[in-house]
This record gives sequence, C-alpha cells and structure tokens, in this order.
Amino acid sequence: MLYLASQSPRRRELLDQLGEAHRTLDVDVEEQRQPGEAPEAYVSRVARDKARAGLWRVAGEAGARVLGADTEVILSDEVFGKPRDAADAAAMLRRLSGGEHRVVSVVWLVGAGGERCATSVSTVRFAVLDEAAIAAYVATGECMGKAGAYAIQGRAAAFIEHLSGSYSGVMGLPLYETSQLLRGQ
Repeated sequence: MLYLASQSPRRRELLDQLGEAHRTLDVDVEEQRQPGEAPEAYVSRVARDKARAGLWRVAGEAGARVLGADTEVILSDEVFGKPRDAADAAAMLRRLSGGEHRVVSVVWLVGAGGERCATSVSTVRFAVLDEAAIAAYVATGECMGKAGAYAIQGRAAAFIEHLSGSYSGVMGLPLYETSQLLRGQ
C-alpha cells in the first residue's frame, strides 16, 4: 500500500492524477531550518522526515511505502515558509513582487526496499504588485497555509509573469518526479 505523509488536499489531488491508490497519514514533523543549512538541504530533510515518520506509523504493514514531500519558496538564501498571519503574508508578497524566486519541491519514497528522492526546482517571476492587489489577495485567506503566501493554482496565478519548471511542483507535489520515483526510475 502506498501512503502519503500529508494532509494537504493539493498533494492528495495531485497524487490522484497519477492514478495511484493511496491513503494519507497525518504526521507531525518539525519544520525548522538549522543554522547553516542550505535551503535545498532543508527542504529535502523535512520531506524525508515526513516520509520516515509515516513509515514508522505503518511499520508492521507488509509492502508499505510512504511518500513524504515538502515545498518551499526561496528568495536568495531565505526560505519563505507559511505565513504566521495576514501581516506576514503581505510582507512576503511585497518581497516577491516584481522579481524572481525559486520553488523547491522534494519528494522522498521510503519503504522496506530503501529510500529514494527526487527534487524539482522551478523559477517563478512575479509581476509588480501594488498594495491594493496584495491587500485584496491577503483578504481572500488563500495565502494562509501556503509557502510564500501564495497558491499558484488559485487567484495568485494572475501574479505569475513567468514560470520555468514544474507547475505541479509549485503546487506541492511534482508529478513527473513523483511518477518516476513510484516506477522505480
């Protein structure tokens, strides 16, 4: 059985697109970047920790495999996690406005057969956002619970001038890379 160590509705929907039967696991993993830890290493560690925590929960089940994923918005060397509140969301959007940032999404597949991972790095260029656009978007609440305070699949799609990389990776689960992991490639 395949398990997804996530309660994210977006990740569940994306995994459904691959036609993979799965169940979800609710895991609690600390998402705190360590001093000196590179952004990509941090994203990978969190995704691996989620997968391992999920596998620990189903360890007695023969053939259990667990996918763990993490996606973060990175500007220079700074990781933009989920906003704490509306003011934090607005501050993130102001910093992303008019520039490019990276979105790193890492997926780990763990099971009795070992551990493997895949990484997707996308570059996103935001349009210049005025204060009214930022305030209106934050007021929708869509920004809450989203890395970088935006959802590419929602109203924030109108902010994206250019995307180079994986749309599904920016959403939270890069489908090509996940498909390759599940096929053993």
